[in-house]
Amino acid sequence: MRDEHLLEVLLREEHRGWEALRRGEGGAYYRNVMTPDGVMVVPGIVLDRASTPAAIDSAAPWDSYEITEPRVVSLGRDAAQLVYRVAAVRGEDTYEALLSTTFRRSEGSWRVAAHQHTPLPT
Repeated sequence: MRDEHLLEVLLREEHRGWEALRRGEGGAYYRNVMTPDGVMVVPGIVLDRASTPAAIDSAAPWDSYEITEPRVVSLGRDAAQLVYRVAAVRGEDTYEALLSTTFRRSEGSWRVAAHQHTPLPT
C-alpha cells in the first residue's frame, strides 16, 4: 500500500476513534478495535485492552478535536504507525499533544496495537 493511501486509511480509522470519544462511546469503540495485547500509554499510566474502556468511560466526552501534521511510518506489510498533533477541547480546557497510534492489520481490518500521548507544554 502506498504511504499516501495508507495515511488516508489510518487517518480515517483515527477519526473514528476521536468521534467515538466525542460521542461518549470511546470505551466500547476501543474494546472492539484494540488487539488482544494492545496498550494505551497516556500521562501517568499504561492501560491494557481490559482496562482501557473503563478508563476512557470515566472521562467526559470531548467537545471537539483537530488532528494536524499527520504522517505515517510503515512497519511492514501489516503494521504502521500514525503520528500526529491534536488539539482537543473539553469545556473551557484545550488539550494539546503529540500522539502516535500503531496499527496492525488482522483479517482485513486495521486494529490498534499501541496508542501513546505526549502532552505539549502549556
